Amino acid sequence: MGFAAMPKVNPDILVWARETAGLSEEEAVTKLGINDARGIAALDRLAALENGDIEPTRPMLLKMVKHYRRPLLSFYMRERPIMADRGQDHRMLPDTIDAQEVAWADVVIRDIHARQSLVREVLLDDEDTEPLDFVGAHTMGQGRRGVDQMVLALKDILHFDQNEYREFNKIDDAFAYLRRLSEQAGVFVLLVDNLGSHHTRIPVEAFRGFALSDNIAPFVAINANDSRGAWCFTLVHELAHIALGDTGVSGGIGDDRLEQFCNDVASEFLVARAELAALAVTQDTSLEQSKQIISNFARERNVSNTMVAYKLYRSGAYDYPKFERLRLAFRQDFLEYQERQREQNRQKEGGPTYQILRQHRTGKLLIQLVDRMIYSGQLTTTKAGKVLGVNPKNVHGLLEAVRPSV
Repeated sequence: MGFAAMPKVNPDILVWARETAGLSEEEAVTKLGINDARGIAALDRLAALENGDIEPTRPMLLKMVKHYRRPLLSFYMRERPIMADRGQDHRMLPDTIDAQEVAWADVVIRDIHARQSLVREVLLDDEDTEPLDFVGAHTMGQGRRGVDQMVLALKDILHFDQNEYREFNKIDDAFAYLRRLSEQAGVFVLLVDNLGSHHTRIPVEAFRGFALSDNIAPFVAINANDSRGAWCFTLVHELAHIALGDTGVSGGIGDDRLEQFCNDVASEFLVARAELAALAVTQDTSLEQSKQIISNFARERNVSNTMVAYKLYRSGAYDYPKFERLRLAFRQDFLEYQERQREQNRQKEGGPTYQILRQHRTGKLLIQLVDRMIYSGQLTTTKAGKVLGVNPKNVHGLLEAVRPSV
């Protein structure tokens, strides 16, 4: 009895896999280790692979699996897959953004979908799992009343105490509090910053937040490259999407009605509009003075400067061009702060361990679920690695790091 021949690799899939990984031909040649050989230039060798003139070897395919971030079987598909429904895209992508950076954000979204699907499957097999009744149970309503109703609903869902939130001395601790309440409500909250190395750092212009609305395993992903204050705003913003039953990716100040609504909800949740009366900022206030007043106000409330500036704009304190100048100024201040922090970290010895960093990025709710499911035999180490976003060999070390000592 003969064996069926292995199907040939579809060369068009090689092009699709490279492009969706955000790699140019030059970058792919470098990552795949394709060199000039036998008088043929490296780029021509890649072109021959993508034209079907050369069949890729098994080692080359495995390199593509790694660098294109696609499973091996996908290279044998007959045609390019139809883009999966990942919800609404609420971003306003600037013309200056690099296409590769947008592709990296797409890889993140695809990865979150895959991880959520595994978590959902595990939870559905658990007889103690109950659907979350707040997911998709709310509507936008009309005007300020709709915003206020959603704010009250979210505070009730989270059991949020604004005084406790503002008492934290560090905004990191305020975010940890808000994240903990979200996880207690059943929402998995991830922080993402790159695709495994600082060379694939995803800018906030490409992706600020993502909400996957599901009444079994809702997920929120936040771009960790944003400011700490922005993390808080983005988390509430994405929670509003989940309460509305909307899955989608957000970035910056969206101009569609849904994004404006979620922005207004997040800003009102963290700072009530009545508090703005204490801010003496108008159209005529100088940029530097406006920045100082807004920064002092934001620091006292553990919120982002840009959020306060946005809320003032929405209240009619000044026009959009002034808000945009403030936003860009605060963004530049943050980038300079980041650079100073990186320089200080380079001069320090040590730093957070891999386990601590991954724990912070992944969140306790997801780690505790994986730990429980591995113990019960419902999840293999390989699948646990996919859910946690780590190599399977690092799974048990990560779990051990968060287990309480006896």
